[in-house]
Amino acid sequence: MTASSRGSRAAASILRSSRRSHPLICSDCISHIRARASPACNPITRRSYAVAATALKTNDSAPNSSLPHLSDMQPISATTPEYIPKAGILLSRAPLLTAPQSPFEKAFYFYQKRLNERLAMPYARYFYFKKDTPADTDRKIKERERNWAAARELGGYRAFGKEAWNDELLSGETDAAGEEARTFGKMGIAEPKYIIESLVKDARVRAVEGKDGAAVEVKEGEGEVELGAGEGKVEKPLSRVTESDRKGDVRRLDRQLTRTLYLLVKPEKGSWRFPQGVLEGRENLHQAAERILVQTAGVNMNTWIIGHVPIGHHVVPPAYTKTTPETPTQQLQHPGSKTFFMKGRIMAGQADLAANAFGLTDFKWLTKEEIKKHVSTRYWSYVQNMLADR
Repeated sequence: MTASSRGSRAAASILRSSRRSHPLICSDCISHIRARASPACNPITRRSYAVAATALKTNDSAPNSSLPHLSDMQPISATTPEYIPKAGILLSRAPLLTAPQSPFEKAFYFYQKRLNERLAMPYARYFYFKKDTPADTDRKIKERERNWAAARELGGYRAFGKEAWNDELLSGETDAAGEEARTFGKMGIAEPKYIIESLVKDARVRAVEGKDGAAVEVKEGEGEVELGAGEGKVEKPLSRVTESDRKGDVRRLDRQLTRTLYLLVKPEKGSWRFPQGVLEGRENLHQAAERILVQTAGVNMNTWIIGHVPIGHHVVPPAYTKTTPETPTQQLQHPGSKTFFMKGRIMAGQADLAANAFGLTDFKWLTKEEIKKHVSTRYWSYVQNMLADR
């Protein structure tokens, strides 16, 4: 208990013993001390009378129109909007193949293969291949040609020997696997072309079962004779360059398999651009993008509009009339537009402009660098950061 509380209680006990007022203490102080000493014992004082509330006064008079801030204001009237909101679609086809390797990546992965060959433990060959069978003979022939290495594309590298430490590919090492490796490129045996040729060559059958049951080696060019037509043929991997790339057909989706392609359309009167249209009613950008895509490229596509937030925009400023002495103020000639682009993906199908609702005459599937050559400089400054680099 604090000193102030003890003093209040002591004073209250003195005042409580005598009902008359203390000659040296005023009545307000006495009531305050009593309430502070024992608030529960003192009931709350209430008013025994009521006063009628003052009636609310309303100002029914008209506003003073002579006020300067009202007289100087121009009357509000409906005007034509300066910008028309539009929705655009950045429809893209994702890359189907990995990006081409750089020279450093080729050398690095090739070095990793040789390093793994040095660290690999030999396996129990006769557990998997029965001795003196065509499969065992085929294995021996192929391993002898690649210096008993397990990997098939190391260019004759010996993982166990005096030269095992020399596992890095030199910049001029293009003939490590023979004269035929000179035509594969600057990296030689590290080029994907050489790796494919090595795997295809190793996949050919080199031994078959003879008439007496013994294994017989198949010479080069004799596989079709020994195995029969079509039995010894090895299918090569498909090329990364398609027929559409060779012909330069920019309307097909099976081109530039390592890059992202974007749908570009051309109006009858205008330049190349992405599909776009005006918003209708109360639809949002996502709904407008789905509708505009169908009205532009038809329904023969399996597409997906990603998200509900635009990834970029394009602004066309409005046009105004020129000022003259007769008309000192500019008048809106035609409004501008603000196009907000939504990102989309195509999984299957193809664009069809036969029944489009925007008067489009042509379309192309182009990469980022190709789009720059087709659109205007101003349009490119708005859309370039929306496009993927590969």
